[in-house]
Amino acid sequence: MDELNNLEQMFLAGVIGVAIISLIYAYWLWKATIRESKGDSKMQKVWNAIKVGAEGYLQKQLKTITFVLLSLTIVLFLSVYVVPPSAEAFARYGNNATLVIALGRTIAFIVGATFSTLVGQLGMRVAIQGNIRVTAKAVKGDYNGALTVAYRAGTFTGMLTDGLGLLGGTVIFIIFGKAAPDALLGFGFGGTLVALFMRIGGGIYTKAADVGADLVGKVEKNLPEDDPRNAGVVADLVGDNVGDCAGMAADIFESYEVTIVSSLILGLVLLHLTGDTFWIIYPLVVRAIGVFSSIIGTLAVPFWEKFPIRIFRARDAEEAMFRSYELSGIITVLAAFAFAIFYAGEWKLALLNAVGIGLAVVFNPLTSYFTSHKYKPVKEIVESTKSGPATTILSGLSVGMESSVWSVFVVSISIAISYLIYYTMPPVYMLYGVAMIGIGMLSLTGNNVAMDAFGPIADNANGIGEMSHVGKKAWKIMADLDAVGNTTKAITKQLAIASAVIAATALFFSFVTDVGIVQTRLGLTPLTDIRISTLDTVIGFLIGGSLPFLFSSYSIKAVAHAATKIVEEVRIQFKRPGVMEGTVLPEYNKVVAITTTAAQKDLISLVALSVTLPLIVGLVFKVEALGAFLAGVILVGQLMAVFMAVSGGALDNAKKFIEDGNLGGKGSDAHKASVEGDTFGDPLKDTAGPALNPMIKVVNLVSLMAAPVIVQYQGTTGSWIFAFVLIAIFIWAVSQSKKQSPSLS
Repeated sequence: MDELNNLEQMFLAGVIGVAIISLIYAYWLWKATIRESKGDSKMQKVWNAIKVGAEGYLQKQLKTITFVLLSLTIVLFLSVYVVPPSAEAFARYGNNATLVIALGRTIAFIVGATFSTLVGQLGMRVAIQGNIRVTAKAVKGDYNGALTVAYRAGTFTGMLTDGLGLLGGTVIFIIFGKAAPDALLGFGFGGTLVALFMRIGGGIYTKAADVGADLVGKVEKNLPEDDPRNAGVVADLVGDNVGDCAGMAADIFESYEVTIVSSLILGLVLLHLTGDTFWIIYPLVVRAIGVFSSIIGTLAVPFWEKFPIRIFRARDAEEAMFRSYELSGIITVLAAFAFAIFYAGEWKLALLNAVGIGLAVVFNPLTSYFTSHKYKPVKEIVESTKSGPATTILSGLSVGMESSVWSVFVVSISIAISYLIYYTMPPVYMLYGVAMIGIGMLSLTGNNVAMDAFGPIADNANGIGEMSHVGKKAWKIMADLDAVGNTTKAITKQLAIASAVIAATALFFSFVTDVGIVQTRLGLTPLTDIRISTLDTVIGFLIGGSLPFLFSSYSIKAVAHAATKIVEEVRIQFKRPGVMEGTVLPEYNKVVAITTTAAQKDLISLVALSVTLPLIVGLVFKVEALGAFLAGVILVGQLMAVFMAVSGGALDNAKKFIEDGNLGGKGSDAHKASVEGDTFGDPLKDTAGPALNPMIKVVNLVSLMAAPVIVQYQGTTGSWIFAFVLIAIFIWAVSQSKKQSPSLS
């Protein structure tokens, strides 16, 4: 940009340098992981089955979504010809502006989708390389070595997320300058769309396999968690990777890039208003500071156990990760304050970043309270197992409902701080402040993703160990790491939900701002706020609030259909001579094939629901109703996502508490009730709940890109024809989601 001085250009060069360092660090983590031993042949046989199943699933999923991505690439290119690009684009590129922006948005979309795919695919593959090596370390009795391998393999995904997210957003801004929002929307949409596909498919896969394996193996046959006689266990272990590794990585990556997109869009508005360029430079530099802090924090994890100062020494893996998270957070906050005062000449931006980091930290104890067996909510669920599965499920539901309220309060308080800081300024300052909270909240994405990926890596290591019959000492190490992984997964799920809400809220504000700009250009009265006192906006709000219910319903239905087929297959396998005796291995690949097919069935239809409904509302009821629709999606989506994630997590941990020997332990009536409660909660916490995160952001990004079209062509014959086409696609998506495929009937 011409407006940037030499110092600011150096800042941007430094941001790109940090992004590249993050990718180099990720490469080093991968090499450090694969250097470790893979253990004996028994372990490698189990591991290879997991590896083949996971890679086969991702290859099939990529083929499924490629057609949609190619179709949308064409739509995004042509969209710039339907509605001309911004005035900034014409000022920069003259008569070539339309072609340049069309190419820029299209290429940015492809880059965003590619980066999101790489984060999910490569992250999962390195996680799989790590899980067997964790088992091998545990066999040698090396607790710290097992922790180090698991955490480093997870950190690879975190640093890849940091590096690619920061690199993509910054390079697009450098190339397009003030016209960057036109291209950045394509970048954000590409990443978000792929994340939605990965979240839906991975969630259906992992929970269909888990529910099917548990209902037959644990409830009917009283077998342990990963007993090799259970034909569903390999599919279950594969599911941990495609759901929690690939799905979660893509999910947090798109939140990471969407907060950059929204902060730059709002920052450019403030640049026009004030003439100050720090509004657009500051968020990029803070993200670079966060990447640097994450590198330091993640490197420190293995050293906390033997830290020379006793008060800072970690007692277990969980404490070591939290110590590193706190270290990264302190470095980021201090550096952000120093940079804000030195560069921008004020402290408010850094305070908002600190609020975002604080919001992420607050979710740790909040999630722990509602999901840990140490506290009253899970203890009440455990107590309810004495009277059967019905009361167990009811207790789990009540815990999730209560937790969603407190989560909304925490998010609301953080947003209110932006209001208090800028209440004397024009509204756009407050909106930008919310974007800064999102920038701060996801500044430690490297740590967050590392903690999340640690969970399935430790879980898989435990499964590999049990299926290859390792000794008790190794099993104890892996069980301890697995327990820590359950906690870190629950925390990062909550963090992903909160970040999705903050990111979606920032996009919502960008929507209002962008619509106002387009209306001003067309000589219309600009939209400055969304009223809920008119009939059309009430309709939009109600329909928006209903979408998370419809989306969740069909996600859970897909799990139920697939799990039914898996239960049938696992029962057939148990009837084979020698399987129950352990002399003949079941055919794991059959269950893997069933689950892979089932997970692909509803991908397109669920995405179609998310894309078509906001466009229908906007075209039929006008752009202000679409804004109310977005408000409904954000509110209900946040409540439902937390409710489902916590309900499932609490029921899962209640089951694990009983399996540790309480209330009669494994095989008792209380245990059977807890297993049924867990299988009920599984699709809530790992399928429908997490998939709401990218769905909320897809809806907001689609609306943001479509708003100029809706404003310009509202009420024309062409808009009504397009609305009817969208309604037809929506009806098809509903019918497709309600219909079982022949392979599942």
